Amino acid sequence: MDLRVRIGSLELPNPIIAASGCFGYGLEYEDVVDLSALGGVAVKGLFLKEREGHPPPRIAETPAGMLNAIGLQGIGVHRFVREKLPLLRERGARTIVNICGTTLDEYAEVARVLSDHEGVAALELNISCPNIKEGGIQFGCSLAGTADVTGAVRRVTNLPIIPKLTPNVTDVASFASAAQDAGADAVSLVNTFLAMAIDVETRRPKISNMLGGLSGPAIRPIAVRMVWECFSAVKIPVIGMGGIVEAADAIEFVLAGSTAVQIGTANFADPFIWTKVLDGVKDYLRRHDVARVTDLIGQIDTSPRTEVHA
Repeated sequence: MDLRVRIGSLELPNPIIAASGCFGYGLEYEDVVDLSALGGVAVKGLFLKEREGHPPPRIAETPAGMLNAIGLQGIGVHRFVREKLPLLRERGARTIVNICGTTLDEYAEVARVLSDHEGVAALELNISCPNIKEGGIQFGCSLAGTADVTGAVRRVTNLPIIPKLTPNVTDVASFASAAQDAGADAVSLVNTFLAMAIDVETRRPKISNMLGGLSGPAIRPIAVRMVWECFSAVKIPVIGMGGIVEAADAIEFVLAGSTAVQIGTANFADPFIWTKVLDGVKDYLRRHDVARVTDLIGQIDTSPRTEVHA
């Protein structure tokens, strides 16, 4: 069976990608997963300079999910290309770098720096983090801003670019279209939903930032719906994510229109999830006599149900 998928000029050996923010810089997990066996590794978001993020507490468990407000803590792009990228290249990882910025110029400069170094497979544009006050989601919640960031990065790189879309808008498909028109090679979605949790005994928010991003199985049905809407609206590939914990969840996203999927929160509970999901996808293809995983993309059956009554 053929698990290969294509994102612009980038070919991945399988559609399973480690999501940004949940897999560190990839190297933290090399003792438990063969990085070269994954379709791709989307590393932690990078600004031009190092960033400390929010003070703790920054994570709180919620029913069927997790609330986080890390604040995009990171080592900055220059340290990344010196310290992390060479090691990822040695391990055969297909490295997708999630890039951040507070201005258009910063996005473009981070992209330019990464484009000058071997081993970067694609750039994922973080325009959707809900728990920082500057940059990011300010662009991602505006059609013009989405197009502006995509266009600014497109002008400085030939790498595949993948704007990561926010679900915190009323019509996510229009944002996918804006990204496509501005030169995106694909879109990824969804990032986390803006949410809040309160400790009723102390009457204080459970995380220091008060608001954070909700991820995990609780958001999956909404994410699947948004992926389907974007797939129906654009011609570029869609990378789906949101609450995937097993192979059936990944297949659900593919049927809704995802060319590839990203797994994030579930990795914290089970760092060995990657082999399980890949084996499960292979088993599904075998059981349903499907030769290529790409044959499943968008193949949800929307025909009217025929009810049989006794």
